[in-house]
Amino acid sequence: MVDQSKLAQESNRNLRAKDKESEKEKKNPHHVMIFGASSGIALEFARPFADRKARFTLIARDEDKLKDISADLYTRGAKNVAIVCYSLDALEGSYAATKEIIKQTEAPDTVLIAHGILGDNDALMKSPQAMDLLFRVNVLSPIGILMALEEAMGERKRGTIAVISSVAGDRGRASNFAYGSTKSAISEFTSGLRARLLPKGVFVLTVKPGMVATAMTEHLPRSPLMASPKKVSRDIIKAISQKTPVLYTPSFWRLIMFIIRHLPEFIFSRLKF
Repeated sequence: MVDQSKLAQESNRNLRAKDKESEKEKKNPHHVMIFGASSGIALEFARPFADRKARFTLIARDEDKLKDISADLYTRGAKNVAIVCYSLDALEGSYAATKEIIKQTEAPDTVLIAHGILGDNDALMKSPQAMDLLFRVNVLSPIGILMALEEAMGERKRGTIAVISSVAGDRGRASNFAYGSTKSAISEFTSGLRARLLPKGVFVLTVKPGMVATAMTEHLPRSPLMASPKKVSRDIIKAISQKTPVLYTPSFWRLIMFIIRHLPEFIFSRLKF
């Protein structure tokens, strides 16, 4: 026979726990920090957190875009939105800037690192300056940010860091190996950082999107394989909740890249894509 009094006591305990959690969130709302916050994926990622009354620190170069995004998030219920205009294109500068931002806003609960540039492979191979910028923006800057986050979040022993890499980093293709090599470096760095921070209670997610319909790819032909920023952002949020270490988004890219990674070199090197 079911003991109704015990069920009632358990129900009351659950309600009290939820009330305490709700009260804690009101006093200290979830802190979301986004680097490259002016990107389409970043905005779609932020919106569900705004619906849950989170507070934000948004970092990007374009102040006008940041102001527009801030207004959007406030409309959806964001508790507070701090904007920081900064060009994320160097290791030491990004490390120092991130440390200062954390000092001013406190360590975040959830981080998305979403900035990057694509570049044209042929043009990059003819310009040392452009190649240098590609690696500073796509590799050195995220590493500087991650170094600062590792200190702050590792010391606090909780939180999530999601870093956008790319399926292009899984194997170097003739058409975009410069960009792909930067993403390969980030994938490997986040893999090691994930292992380093796991015992400290900090989860690191490596995000590997395929083609996404953003400003970065607007010059490219549209493709049935191209995903929307909203789709990718929802997949990232789901992966965070499920503690998925490496996310291919949309999911069909996992199978595509498995095949591409396992093609013999004498076949792969002759492919024109």
